[in-house]
Amino acid sequence: MGSSSLPPWPDTPPAHGGVVLRAVCETDVGMARELSTDPYVPAIGSLPVNASEDEALAWVHRQRERHVEAAGFSFTIAEAGSGAAAGHCGLWLKELGEGRGSAGYSIAPSARGRGLAADALIALTAFGWTVPGLFRIALYIEPWNVGSIRTAERAGYVREGLLRRHQEINGQRRDMLVFAAVRDG
Repeated sequence: MGSSSLPPWPDTPPAHGGVVLRAVCETDVGMARELSTDPYVPAIGSLPVNASEDEALAWVHRQRERHVEAAGFSFTIAEAGSGAAAGHCGLWLKELGEGRGSAGYSIAPSARGRGLAADALIALTAFGWTVPGLFRIALYIEPWNVGSIRTAERAGYVREGLLRRHQEINGQRRDMLVFAAVRDG
């Protein structure tokens, strides 16, 4: 799938509740470094554990290329009032030709507990429904991750089942719950 198969970057940043989703930029290095201190975030993405300034900057640059590479849309979750970076989310569209996408989200430890992840997922999902041909967005969540399960449910995602030994994380095959949102109509 070439980059022409993805719609252009949104002119109006997706937003809901207390967050705005914006392009990842170099000023997000501090947020990326904070995310890298969470033991789980580096295990499920490309951000190194306890990232240095240079490693976090390289991660920022990789996120900025996701749309160009037709992988999907990579957003910084920014607080609506202050614009402060609070986390990261993405809408991944490698299966767009089949009408499917997946999403992910992470909130920096200092910004957790305020509902920002659910707001971001609601904004990301609403944006997803503007993508021509996208009819289903899936989330893959480990069964122990109660906070992420709660976020998915608050954002209207429905638990569909358990995928046994679905994904390798830190060298081990892990079970994943699948949650999904499906476009009406």
